[in-house]
Amino acid sequence: MDNIQYTQLILIALLAARRAGEAILEVYNSDFAVERKDDNSPLTLADKRSHEIIMDDLRKTVEIKNSKHTHNNLTLPILSEEGRDIPFDERKGWEYFWLVDPLDGTKEFIKRNGEFTVNIALIHKNNPVLGVIYVPVKDTYYFAATSIGAYKLTNTKIVTGKLSMKELLDKSQRLPISTNDKKASLTIIGSRSHATKEFLEFIEHIKEKHGEVELISAGSSLKFCLVAEGIADVYPRFGPTMEWDTAAGQAIVEQVEGRVVDIQTKEPLRYNKRNLLNPFFIITGQNPRILKVLP
Repeated sequence: MDNIQYTQLILIALLAARRAGEAILEVYNSDFAVERKDDNSPLTLADKRSHEIIMDDLRKTVEIKNSKHTHNNLTLPILSEEGRDIPFDERKGWEYFWLVDPLDGTKEFIKRNGEFTVNIALIHKNNPVLGVIYVPVKDTYYFAATSIGAYKLTNTKIVTGKLSMKELLDKSQRLPISTNDKKASLTIIGSRSHATKEFLEFIEHIKEKHGEVELISAGSSLKFCLVAEGIADVYPRFGPTMEWDTAAGQAIVEQVEGRVVDIQTKEPLRYNKRNLLNPFFIITGQNPRILKVLP
């Protein structure tokens, strides 16, 4: 798939994410009810509405160039947190597919702290090659694609079906925006809702190796965005996540030459596994000092 096709897909994903975000905010600003899924995690009307909108928008036909350099029009398959459970035998042959979290940070949504996102990623041969994260409360996009780079956009009204990639990138800020290279301290970001014993031990390790450490917290995939933006140096995750929680963020972090790696193997997270549960992982940004002090 070439850059022209990624351009088409980025615009589809950006529009889908914003439409979903608008529906989420309608529920967010109402007296909404909370249900429980089979795994006892919370579910709201916002999750359902966002899922329906994104599924509808992503089912648009796209043009894929195959290995024989011919063009085929097809609809890419979609794997969504709120969609049906698709057996591995059905999805293992997917070369390209959309991976979606219609509302990442449902706990933050319920707490009404604004730290929730819409995540849309494109996976190619087990790797995230395109990612869009939309922050509805801030009306802000983070997006990236292979060979295009990673960007932040706050003027979301420019995103229409007629927008060109040049116009989009001209109006966006290239990531990283800031850098912590000259700061004495290293900034560690953690989950707003999931502190663990391992995370506290990680902090102590960095303090012993480096000294001064600054701690910040955020919900949902915002942690990926803050590492990509340069606000945070490292985000270690010692708790359960699913593939749809991380794919869009990984695409963005990797396009600023950061890394999202399995803590045990030190290899990048892979997607479309038989079991969609991620291993524990660590995200590092552009600050080279963090790599010298990691456990």
